[in-house]
Amino acid sequence: MEKSCLTTLCYIERDNKYLMMHRVKKEKDINRDKWIGVGGHFEENESPEECLLREVKEETGLTLLSYRFRGLITFISDRWQTEYMCLYTADEYEGELLPECSEGTLEWVDRHRLRELNLWEGDYIFLDLLEKRQDFFSLKLRYEGNELKEVFLK
Repeated sequence: MEKSCLTTLCYIERDNKYLMMHRVKKEKDINRDKWIGVGGHFEENESPEECLLREVKEETGLTLLSYRFRGLITFISDRWQTEYMCLYTADEYEGELLPECSEGTLEWVDRHRLRELNLWEGDYIFLDLLEKRQDFFSLKLRYEGNELKEVFLK
């Protein structure tokens, strides 16, 4: 089955830090060497919330107790299919962080240090929106290769 073009991404918050994943474990990974939140592709018949909870549990071992749907990000690229990403933040969870994740290395990163990390250019935009806005937003990012060419914010 082809991967869904629908995904979730979550920034789990603790002590003014986000749980970030450094994607270094998979060879053929579009996010190789990048830092991202946790999440992934929808499985058949999943709602965004079901995908979010499953992906966070699989990648981190944590069970989310409180989360917010913050935005919809549309990624357009000349190198991969269009992706629609449901963006969440979470501030309450239970469980212990897994010692290992098959997709990358998990690390709590101070929110003010995020600009020092190797992120996709568009990620800086929606991370800023998470900090500055409380309302739901829709953001469209168009890439050519690894270069961000257009940004549309609603």
